[in-house]
Amino acid sequence: MAGKKKSRPVLSGLVVLALVATSGYLTVELRKHEDKGVPEITNVGVLDGSDRAGGAAKTRDKGGESWSRLENPARSVLRGSDGQVKAVFTDGARTATLTGPARTFAEPSSTSSKVSSTDWVRLMPESWKKGADKQKWFKDWFAEYESSKEDDLLAIAFQYVAGAKQKKDEQGTVYAGDANFGPLNASGAEGGDLRLEQSDFYDYLGVQYPFRDGVIGQPEAARARSTDCSGYMRMVFGYRARYPLMSSDDSGDGLPRTANGMARSKQGADVLPLTGVSPKDRPTGIDQLQPGDLVFFKLDTRTKQRLDHVGMVLGYDTEGHLLFVSSREEVNGPTIGDVGGVSRLDGNGYYAKTLRSAKRL
Repeated sequence: MAGKKKSRPVLSGLVVLALVATSGYLTVELRKHEDKGVPEITNVGVLDGSDRAGGAAKTRDKGGESWSRLENPARSVLRGSDGQVKAVFTDGARTATLTGPARTFAEPSSTSSKVSSTDWVRLMPESWKKGADKQKWFKDWFAEYESSKEDDLLAIAFQYVAGAKQKKDEQGTVYAGDANFGPLNASGAEGGDLRLEQSDFYDYLGVQYPFRDGVIGQPEAARARSTDCSGYMRMVFGYRARYPLMSSDDSGDGLPRTANGMARSKQGADVLPLTGVSPKDRPTGIDQLQPGDLVFFKLDTRTKQRLDHVGMVLGYDTEGHLLFVSSREEVNGPTIGDVGGVSRLDGNGYYAKTLRSAKRL
């Protein structure tokens, strides 16, 4: 088992034993093993650089670049004169996947897995639709970000894992750095969870946040430097990348507060449509997934028909497995690690079996 995050507070042995003993849902050891009794999901990938449009109509730009259309989900693919993928834009989504310099994401305190990728995921000012490549807003945006090395969504997400250095804005507010999941649940309430949920991005920041519907998010001191799974996604996409945020699941427009709200919202494009929350509703394939996609899970029977966990696809590790990053109570914060379940979306691990849907914002 990988070690706990060194930069986070170390609890005494007696406290840890007492908390774990009361947690009926902390199945760290069980989740680490693969269940061979369930059909395995395989992933052969999509964006391998080859022309797999299957005869889809193409248009060619200056310099030998070409555009083609693919389906499931409907999207436009830009290729260079060498035929290699330069960018992918999905209908109804603002996130775009651009090809850029190779980089590696690693979290040695929690896993030996590493993700090396040339994918850079950025948020466009408008949702994509067929023909948007001819519009001025897109041409201006693409000219600015085509070769940019400015932090993208993947880089931003990794600024909250174990050991990440703090970053402060001009007002002195810490907006990035090693994050927790939430405060310890020492009372043993709420079903015996080890740590409490409901830490949003403004709890991490420790500042009030005015939502567009007039609600003011009030941070709690006990939740400082903490984001639960959905709060972490709201930090990355919303506070940092400026995707609109709802104050709850019911008020305003934009990204809802909870994993269930996000999965069931009309925002973005459904890459793996939600058909239900039972084991039989597990997707039969994940080839459509790209870095930056939100993935939703059904982990806890207590939440009934609600989906209860969300993460973001990071990319393929060096062994060819598709990994995601999310904030978890077992590791106490954002992770691609193995504690509480290997972060693989393929195969038969804990999270692969509990995956239910995916969305491209």
